[in-house]
Amino acid sequence: MRMTSSSNDKTVFRYAKAVACLWLMLVTTMVSAERLKDITTVSGVRSNQLVGYGLVVGLNGTGDKAPFTDQTFRNMMNRFGVTVPPNVNPNLRNVAAVSVHTELPAFAKPGQEIDITVSSIGNAASLRGGSLLLTNLKGADGKVYAVAQGNLIVGGFGAGGADGSRITVNVPSVGRIPNGATVERAVPTGFSHGDTLTLNLHSPDFTTAKRVQERINDLLGPGLAEAIDAASIRVLAPRNPAQRVSFLSILENLEIEPGVESAKVVINSRTGTIVVGQNVKVLPAAVTHGSLTVTIAESLGVSQPNPFGEGETVVVPETEITIEEEPARMFKFGPAATLNDIVRAVNQVGAAPGDVMAVLEALKQAGALKADLIVI
Repeated sequence: MRMTSSSNDKTVFRYAKAVACLWLMLVTTMVSAERLKDITTVSGVRSNQLVGYGLVVGLNGTGDKAPFTDQTFRNMMNRFGVTVPPNVNPNLRNVAAVSVHTELPAFAKPGQEIDITVSSIGNAASLRGGSLLLTNLKGADGKVYAVAQGNLIVGGFGAGGADGSRITVNVPSVGRIPNGATVERAVPTGFSHGDTLTLNLHSPDFTTAKRVQERINDLLGPGLAEAIDAASIRVLAPRNPAQRVSFLSILENLEIEPGVESAKVVINSRTGTIVVGQNVKVLPAAVTHGSLTVTIAESLGVSQPNPFGEGETVVVPETEITIEEEPARMFKFGPAATLNDIVRAVNQVGAAPGDVMAVLEALKQAGALKADLIVI
């Protein structure tokens, strides 16, 4: 969608008018809602991952022994004009090869500083006390966007004894350097280009997208916002970058009542955690579930011959098997049982998390559970 010069002037006029009445509208809106900035992101405004490879020096004998560390050390010395003979093993114990990674925030400008994380990629025991040498941080396109250097802060530590015993607290092979990288190149964005901005919902939902469209059009005028699909809403915006910043500031503070999520039951099979969504319903169904306990006890007995009889006293194993079955209790879900009904019925039976999982899975297979059953 393209705007003509006159339509763009109308957009700016609507924007100026909206600035005057925004706070009055926000104060008079008394609904349970979320800010638009909390449920959407602006298309093209994102962080970028950077990664680099370097050396940490100054370690107290906790460096690594790896061929690539020696190779990197030789290359570094060659750049400084120092030649290490090929037949000489440096036997480095205070140097470690590391990977350096960070995220370059959106709109980061050259000269700004960002935090970095340094991780050992060899067998270094600890990076405590080390210093990272100048390291280039590259993006996915292979270009250098930042350079890193500095002293590491390591939260973990280790200690060992002469007998070989050792204890380690946290992870001493990973450290951080606050403000350890300087941005050298800005990432271009399309924020100031074109006549529109696209807002992407964190959780795609047709109802939420429609409400965002209606809320923006109610504030700025009809036709300015258009829901493209369940995740994206395209909005006409001023071409002037300064006006666009103020325009987006208005939009991100609008309050939207998101659509209700679809009915879901989430089961964590490892921890036994069960989360039942608000709109989960159960059709009429009767459930019975009992527990069977099998106990096997092993003991030793003594077998002795009769007096004056032949034979030897021997030890023989004795096995005792008992089976206990708790009485199965049946409970019934009425028509369109709600979340409260399900919780109340399960609590009355006193079922364990594992039993509840089995009941929910059986209800889903029977077609009585009207929700998506998700096992994580």
